[in-house]
Amino acid sequence: MSWTLRTADLDDLARGAALLGTGGGGDPFVGKMLVAQALGEVGAITVLDPEELDDDAWVIPVAQMGAPTVVVEKMPRGTEPELALTTLERHSGRSADATMPMECGGINSMIPLLVAARRGLPVVDADGMGRAFPQLEMETFSVYGISASPLAMANEHDEVAIFDTGTDNARLEGLARGVTARFGGMAHIAQYSMTGADVKRTAIPRTLSLALAIGRSIRASREQRLDPVQALVDGLTETIYGYGRVLFQGKVIDVDRRTDEGFARGSVRMAGEDGDELEVQFQNENLFALRSGVVVAMVPDLICIVEADSAEPVTTEALRYGQRVAVIGIATPPIMRTPEALAVFGPSCFGLDREFVPVESLERAWPAQ
Repeated sequence: MSWTLRTADLDDLARGAALLGTGGGGDPFVGKMLVAQALGEVGAITVLDPEELDDDAWVIPVAQMGAPTVVVEKMPRGTEPELALTTLERHSGRSADATMPMECGGINSMIPLLVAARRGLPVVDADGMGRAFPQLEMETFSVYGISASPLAMANEHDEVAIFDTGTDNARLEGLARGVTARFGGMAHIAQYSMTGADVKRTAIPRTLSLALAIGRSIRASREQRLDPVQALVDGLTETIYGYGRVLFQGKVIDVDRRTDEGFARGSVRMAGEDGDELEVQFQNENLFALRSGVVVAMVPDLICIVEADSAEPVTTEALRYGQRVAVIGIATPPIMRTPEALAVFGPSCFGLDREFVPVESLERAWPAQ
């Protein structure tokens, strides 16, 4: 069912999106402020349930591209994603009937809302990742046959670029990443144009609704003086994700973080009270969690780091020595666990030489703390 998003919803939506960003996707705070400003002028945005889309509707997803660490120092002007969308419209000769997130995590949950408010478009309640991933081809859209080309890019100087690599989405990622570096480490993009029928076939449904529900759940548990971390885990059972568990609780004792080839790469180590340690490795997003050297969760399942007392999500660029955190493993929807999907964003795509094992199966090896 479609719904209306208003300014009062933004705090909860941003909190839930930060969690689904699995440490990456960019801190949604900046995007939230830009959307709030735009909503002050238009009042509300229509969020369309994917099943209510006309099959021949033309949907153009939009996003921000670059290392999350860059956004901390380089604020977007706010006009860049709309420029990317209009550039793609002119190139293709077809106007968008709606826009949509490419990923529901982090700032990229907010970018389509900004474009929607500025252009008067609805936003589709779906995305192509169900979380955040570091590369453009790592989309369910790509897995199930949608070309990422043509792609339009824009920056704060109103400079634009168009790339078309046909069906080679991985090649497109490399070219766009190079231009993003030339743009100063951040760009805004429009790509994966598709019909409403394609959205229904390839997208992960109702992920904006999910982010909003997660954010509300965390806030409500705090207000009711309940354990927000446990409330978060319990609330996942009724969603398409279906499963979550606390993997570890402890204190951050070391952070290794660097910006390399347009990505924020590194790892964070945490120590528990019993002497156990957990290491989380990331490339923009958290990819692998190793407890005393043994993998306890792996991509594409979600590995989320939150503040231990408040369940406030902690992004990779915000990790600091001494933080007391909980690490949560969350199962991905079935559409992200097919052999075709794992060939695009499974463990081997990030250098782990082993087959994917679901987080709920790994529970047998390591009981929760």
